[in-house]
Amino acid sequence: MPEPVLSIRDLAVHFTTDDGVVRAVDGVTYDVYPGETLGIVGESGSGKSVSTMSILGLIPQPPGKVVSGEAMFQGRDLLKLSKKELRRVRGNSMAIVFQDPMTSLNPVLKIGFQLGETIKAHHGSEKDDEVKDHVIQLLRTVGIPQPERRFEQYPHEFSGGMRQRAMIAMAIANQPALLIADEPTTALDVTIQAQILEVLKTAQDETHAATILITHDLGLIAEMADRVIVMYAGKIVELGDVNTIFAAPRHPYTIGLMESLPRLTADEDWLRPIPGQPPSLINRPPGCPFHPRCFLSQGRARCREEEPPLRPIHAGGTGVHLSACHFAEELEGATSKLAEPTVAEGVT
Repeated sequence: MPEPVLSIRDLAVHFTTDDGVVRAVDGVTYDVYPGETLGIVGESGSGKSVSTMSILGLIPQPPGKVVSGEAMFQGRDLLKLSKKELRRVRGNSMAIVFQDPMTSLNPVLKIGFQLGETIKAHHGSEKDDEVKDHVIQLLRTVGIPQPERRFEQYPHEFSGGMRQRAMIAMAIANQPALLIADEPTTALDVTIQAQILEVLKTAQDETHAATILITHDLGLIAEMADRVIVMYAGKIVELGDVNTIFAAPRHPYTIGLMESLPRLTADEDWLRPIPGQPPSLINRPPGCPFHPRCFLSQGRARCREEEPPLRPIHAGGTGVHLSACHFAEELEGATSKLAEPTVAEGVT
């Protein structure tokens, strides 16, 4: 097993509000390995974006604060770096593609200039002509037609899909070791989503970067990820390789996410939403955070009283498979229908 590019241990991130302290991320641990795509999936508010943005100093402080943990990247703990040192990392050895490119690009600066500034910020010795050639090649790599002309255009002259391509070009400009894609296709229509996925794959191939893909879209995870982290209420509840997670999930929340997806070949009564609401992250219930919504926890005091650890289980497949469920073994054979193709998977 190669050394991980990024190793996060016991990460906890809190936000102070008028109502109390929100434990947005609570004891998260995972590794990202060279060349792999690690998917992080969960409902809104599960902590998937905060867990990555916090290690790069991209959460507002205050009210946000990293209260514990470490994030080892290229031999350094990112959580101990100064703001100046973090700026040398961001956009260089670690880069991010955000959800909405229109709010990430400066509307009054030309696309070529903005991409060029990304290069100059970390490689100031490059001459202007070299930077321009580099930017044009980046635009060509991500599939933007007529890159010489597009170099001189403003963000509003690009379509939504082309703006996201430009953001991907900016992210890979300095050959990062780790690329973070935070909901990269949410604001795009289905056809453009498929194109952006291909661009992300191309970008990863060009840079040989490890990738963290943050999304609520299980179809996107199935298409892109090698391993999957499922998050709920600020915690990791399941982790494993993508084939194992989809074929043999071993946490009721993961099963609930899959059963709430529409199916191409399903009966009308197949769609089963998860009942209830996610718990308050200020007043978290005792025991398992998912127990008020869980079909396995009914009548079981252990679920209400004892928080389950994230532990290894055997569910076939390859690699390590972890689940934070007291009764994960009881889920074997309960998910045979989950292998059916979903509407989301049909995008590809």
